[in-house]
Amino acid sequence: MNGYNAPSFQDRAAASMRAKQKALAAMKAAPLLDADALAERAARHAKRDALAEAKAAKARQAREDKQRLADEKRAAAKADRVKAEQPKKTEAELKAARDARYAARKNRK
Repeated sequence: MNGYNAPSFQDRAAASMRAKQKALAAMKAAPLLDADALAERAARHAKRDALAEAKAAKARQAREDKQRLADEKRAAAKADRVKAEQPKKTEAELKAARDARYAARKNRK
C-alpha cells in the first residue's frame, strides 16, 4: 500500500490558477443587470436609507426628550433648594403683607 503523496508546489500553484480561471469565467458568464433591475435595486436602497434615517431621527428625538426632562427635573430641584434656603417670614412680616393687601383692596373701592 502506497503512502500519501503530498502535492508539490507546482501542483498547488497550477490548481490555484485553474480555480482562479474558473471563477473568472463564471463571473464573465453571469448576466448583466438590466435598467429595470438596477432601478428596483436603487429603489430598495432608497427605501432602506429612508427607514434608517427615520429610525435615527426617532432615536435622536427620544434622546433630546430625555435630556429635556432631565434638565427640567434639575431646574425644579434647584428651585426647590433655593426656596427651601429662603428664610421663613416672621409673624409680623406676614401680618404686614396681609394688612398691605387689605389696604390696597380698600383703596381700590
